[in-house]
Amino acid sequence: MNRTLILLFLLTASLSALGGDIIVNDGESLQAALRQAREWRRLHDPRCDGGITIHVKGRHYMQEPLLIRPEDSGTATSPTLIRGEEGATLCGDPMQRHTQVYPTEGMARMLDFDKERRAIIISTPPRSVLKQRNLEMVVHQRWAIAILRVQSMTVEGDRTHVTFQEPESRLEFEHPWPQPVIGGERGNSSFLLRTTEQHDGIERLVIVSGTEEDPVHHVIFEGLTFEHTSWNRPLHLGHVTLQGGFPILDAYKLEQEGLPWAATLENQAWVERPVAAVSVSHASHIDFQHCQFRHLGSTALDYVGHVEDCAIIGNRFEQIGGSAILAGSFAEYPREVHRPYNHLAQQCRRLLIRDNIIREATTEDWGAVGIGCGYVRDIQITGNHVEGVNYSGICVGWGWTPLYTGMENNRIIGNHVNDYARQLYDAGGIYTLSNQPGSIIQDNEISLPHPAPFATNDRGFVIYLDAETDGYDLVNNRCDGRLIDKSQIGFNHPGPHVTIH
Repeated sequence: MNRTLILLFLLTASLSALGGDIIVNDGESLQAALRQAREWRRLHDPRCDGGITIHVKGRHYMQEPLLIRPEDSGTATSPTLIRGEEGATLCGDPMQRHTQVYPTEGMARMLDFDKERRAIIISTPPRSVLKQRNLEMVVHQRWAIAILRVQSMTVEGDRTHVTFQEPESRLEFEHPWPQPVIGGERGNSSFLLRTTEQHDGIERLVIVSGTEEDPVHHVIFEGLTFEHTSWNRPLHLGHVTLQGGFPILDAYKLEQEGLPWAATLENQAWVERPVAAVSVSHASHIDFQHCQFRHLGSTALDYVGHVEDCAIIGNRFEQIGGSAILAGSFAEYPREVHRPYNHLAQQCRRLLIRDNIIREATTEDWGAVGIGCGYVRDIQITGNHVEGVNYSGICVGWGWTPLYTGMENNRIIGNHVNDYARQLYDAGGIYTLSNQPGSIIQDNEISLPHPAPFATNDRGFVIYLDAETDGYDLVNNRCDGRLIDKSQIGFNHPGPHVTIH
């Protein structure tokens, strides 16, 4: 035995390895198990024949993410399977807890929104609230929320002017959409004040990441539980979003409305991706099967980009702070989000999202979604159950454009969506954006939208064909057992190639 193998043997002495099996017991090292499998592949060890299975047992506190790299790849005939046994769990820190102080429950209506003074005017709260430190204001903004760290509260009789810290103060008052509504269809926008535990926690559990030249491939996660992550961004930067839970980095209104690709466009925005407990990028054949994702502070599972031929099957998502599943590019920074990109959909294709159960997602960021796909093509979203989200249930498309961008052949079939739009409107049980030729929405069962108590408009739809949606056939979709009619569908400048059967 050479020196390298001796060192590897000593490193993994606590791992029981028989054939292509590596067993990781409670308290033992997942990283060491991956290293063992990696070295077997590097040395062409015969134990790789037919695949390597890493059996994970017990509860593993992830002080740093488990990194899956190109060297950890399997093959079609010899995949790497990371299997949870006996309720095996990868966990971080519980999400920060909030204490709502005003109003004590629900939300209250704003009195005014002052862009010049960068203040929100509210009814004067009790003296005990005015004395609180580390206050946050959560602001209702039609299809998104903002979380703003309070800088000062100036009392003027029965009215109080609230100002905020940077950068969220600049972002909240400079970007044009969405902002709080004053004097809208159903009254002014709402807010609440709360305190939040002031500590950072573990946010990420697993990162699968290759490169464009050398992607990760043929790794399967099966039967694992991913549990407890924090969400640190609002503690340090606030959280002002554009849509779907994507934080704004910069945004402003154009001095003159209109751009060559959008005659009525008035806003520019740059966003970043919300943090995810588990993320996959530059990869293929990375599958999650029969896993559980629960009590996670932001996004649960994110197929970020440069991914293809992956499957998300039979998983359960519960108590997710942001979106349960994200996939594809959303034109994040440094791109401006409203431009019509024609290459991004090629970077996320042939994903299968099937038979997953999503319950109680978007608990922290109400503007996130159950399943959210941006620039994607050849996606199949079938047989999923989405229940209990504060905005839209299943969303496909990005770009707000009638132009062809490569998004096509996306299939949303046989899903069940109910109890959605709990807090925010401009929402749909199934929601689409932009031109997606050859796509279909078929055989879905969708409830009516929740009667959101603080919505400022009535734009909640069973199916919402938003902003230049085109290329979709709607076939045999039902609401409460009856075929969906046009009155239950939202139309926002749809294209000429939308058909309804």
